[in-house]
Amino acid sequence: MCGMSTLLLALAVVSVGLYAGMMLIFRTGIMPALARVSDEQFAATMRRINEDVPRGIFVTTMFASVLFPAAALFVAPEGGRTSLQLWLLIGGLALTVLNHAVTAGGNIPLNNALASSENTPTTDTEARTAFESRWNRLHALRTLCVVAGFALLVASAVVDR
Repeated sequence: MCGMSTLLLALAVVSVGLYAGMMLIFRTGIMPALARVSDEQFAATMRRINEDVPRGIFVTTMFASVLFPAAALFVAPEGGRTSLQLWLLIGGLALTVLNHAVTAGGNIPLNNALASSENTPTTDTEARTAFESRWNRLHALRTLCVVAGFALLVASAVVDR
């Protein structure tokens, strides 16, 4: 029978895995494709993506990627955890939180600046220049954080007790 701690750890692995996968696909598929389009197409597409993505299932997965690992951390299995399991779980949670900090402190302000540039005399070329390379660097960092966090959560789930 599955205990609450096992269920929470499984939900942590799944939610962080889904979130990491979305970040990785954006990094390896969407942004390289957008790098090849005109400035006007790039700016318009990123504005629409930034309007549409932070809704429903994305927001649910984003919050779950912190809530389930945190809950798993505080609901220990019967018999406890080894110190290795504990540190892997803490590390996975910390890296996922760091992903969100980079998002909130870096990517979202850039998204907002790009959105507001639509209503100014700024050209799409100027908007793209101010946005793309900085956003991609921050996205690479947050993707690395959440993929590494996912790996640590998986390791915490499979390491021997």
